[in-house]
Amino acid sequence: MNVAELIRNAAERKTRFAFELLPPLKGEGLGPVFGAIDPLMEFDPAYINVTFHREGVKQSLLPDGRTEWHTVRRRPGTVGVSAAIRDRYGVETVPHLICGGLSRYDIEDALIDMDFLGLHNVLALRGDKSQNERFFLPHPQGHARAVDLVRQIAAMNRGEFVDGEAEECHHSKFSIGVAGYPETHAEAASPEADLAALKAKIDAGAEYVVTQLFYDNARFFAFVDRCRAAGITVPIIPGIKPLATVRHLTLLPETFGCRMPEELVREVTAHAADKAAVRQIGTEWAIAQSRELIAAGVPVLHYYPMGKAENIIRIARAVF
Repeated sequence: MNVAELIRNAAERKTRFAFELLPPLKGEGLGPVFGAIDPLMEFDPAYINVTFHREGVKQSLLPDGRTEWHTVRRRPGTVGVSAAIRDRYGVETVPHLICGGLSRYDIEDALIDMDFLGLHNVLALRGDKSQNERFFLPHPQGHARAVDLVRQIAAMNRGEFVDGEAEECHHSKFSIGVAGYPETHAEAASPEADLAALKAKIDAGAEYVVTQLFYDNARFFAFVDRCRAAGITVPIIPGIKPLATVRHLTLLPETFGCRMPEELVREVTAHAADKAAVRQIGTEWAIAQSRELIAAGVPVLHYYPMGKAENIIRIARAVF
């Protein structure tokens, strides 16, 4: 079953649980991945997302003393990890696919691999800039915007390939999700421009939206209202990440462009010397967020464990 259908079914019944995780670092096995998933299976996840990571750079010292830089991918294997999770747990998986560092041919090859493996869900993202880039730079034969990636995936669903339509070809059946930003993408010219970009992705073939993390539900509800007014009718899935450290008060806004509610900042700051208390505050805040979102009837709650499942388990036990 594709994720768009799972979301529609959830909307008719009750809010479902979902989460995403990172592929293992190069050289690691799947043990840590399965170890993170095992305790979350009691909450019957609707789907599991697997992130895609673009290349970074690594410095090497040559025998003659010169420095050489290499392009490396520290977390490869998104497609393989997604297939392994699906086969082990029988849960739909959603591999991410990004524009950054990939040509249209690379993207097509990845999609063909997904299709051969029976992975018929994909989250289409532009992706972040590379470590050695000041601004996002697309591959010379790639895409600069997520909407163009969505168009390529939708074209493959129609049997259209980068080098032309294949005669009597096997048509893929990808269900496409995209990202949305309740507090506006950091690079958007304005909230209106950001909303127009999201509408373009939906018009290109995306079937649902998963939001960037946020800590004020009012901003999510306002975002949904703006989307509906703009003619975006697909399901909008809220993304939740529990705050876990004092550093998150500054790191998360810097990284994701989210604003921290004053009440949360005051609570965390007042207990800054107690790591366990800060983590508890973040967990309780996420529980309260989740309960309000469930009461509002969202079809799925999408959690960002970022490799640490303990607080997600506590949240899920409290609300599911």
